[in-house]
Amino acid sequence: MKKTYGGDGPPGPPDGGYGWVVVTSAFFIMGLTTAVLKNFGIFFLDIQSHFGVQTSTTSWVTSTTIAMFHLAAPVASALTLHLSQRAVVMIGGFLAASGMILVSLELGLFWLYITMGLLQGAGISLSWIPANSMVSHYFGRRRPLAVALSSCGECVFSVLFAPFFQWLVDAYGWQGALLIVGGLQLNLCVCGALLRPLDVPPLSENKGDGHMTFQCSLLMKPELVLYILFAVFAAAGFFIPPIFLVPFTNRAGLEDYWPASILSILALADLMGRLVCGWVATLRLLRNLQLLTLVVTLVGVVLLLLPLSHNYWSIAAFAALYGFLFGCVVAIHVTALVDIVKLEGFDSGLGLWMLFRSIGGFMGPPAAGWLVDQSHDYSAAFYLSGLCLIASAVFVVLVDLLLQRRRAAEREDGDE
Repeated sequence: MKKTYGGDGPPGPPDGGYGWVVVTSAFFIMGLTTAVLKNFGIFFLDIQSHFGVQTSTTSWVTSTTIAMFHLAAPVASALTLHLSQRAVVMIGGFLAASGMILVSLELGLFWLYITMGLLQGAGISLSWIPANSMVSHYFGRRRPLAVALSSCGECVFSVLFAPFFQWLVDAYGWQGALLIVGGLQLNLCVCGALLRPLDVPPLSENKGDGHMTFQCSLLMKPELVLYILFAVFAAAGFFIPPIFLVPFTNRAGLEDYWPASILSILALADLMGRLVCGWVATLRLLRNLQLLTLVVTLVGVVLLLLPLSHNYWSIAAFAALYGFLFGCVVAIHVTALVDIVKLEGFDSGLGLWMLFRSIGGFMGPPAAGWLVDQSHDYSAAFYLSGLCLIASAVFVVLVDLLLQRRRAAEREDGDE
């Protein structure tokens, strides 16, 4: 039975109830998608050694996954509008698991791009997009907190996956480890089954014939275009550190489980950042875009300073600070999108935003890998990451200025 909003006036988000079941399901979906992606760095050196290729060549595997994750976003949004979040997540779970299971057949480097890249990326997208959509539609006033809580699945599972994946690689090799990971991702289908579609989506008067269509016209909004530019630069920076932290730590003379533990520390700090920022955003002490500008700038500065660390504890400290600030960004950047396109345009807006963000996600890791090959120093990757993030904050400032001007103009028109 589908959930209805109830009440007498215009329909609005339930802001609770079965929504907490949706948040729990989304929590596991985040863990089985983006947490797996964030821990690809554990397989990085084994894959590079197995195929005997350069750092930049291996980086393209992860880059392909990231790009497909973003490129498939409009498809995921369109399917969500025409089918349901439940159905799309279950399709995504099957694709993600299939990609990982096929990797274990060791069909060659090219097929690694197809399976671990295209199939896994598409599966992650078709699971991640509908999960975020469902949480955003179920909550209104508590939306920042709900989004933050669901996104914490990425952090919790990252903490668990870092040592677990390393153990799997040691015990079964990287192919066997990825086969087991694929089996775990089949649970995405179970999580999708728990996503009960809302009977009457918010602002249903805009649906016309009863079926919402994908709104490409949102690209006419200058605020969204600027927010997309923020996403491009931010994605170029954000996907670099998880890939290169483990190799950077290895180069510092640490082996075995020490490098993997850095990812666990990062994930724990990430968890704290999401919870703290989600709570702060709910208090409305700052506008969402103001808060986003602050934390994005700080994370860029931290990444520029990270190469100064040359032992385990200093690397761990910078990784924890980076993880906390990264968590703050994740807790607020999707919620801020609602401020720009409103809830009725959120599904289409998220798809478009993710689509163009793929440019940064696709180019960031290979560019960092090329710099590492040229300089023979992993520090170059973190310098590039930090500069990209600081540049992205400029676009958030511009978005906030445009929105404030537009709202001021609307208030003046209302007074007249």
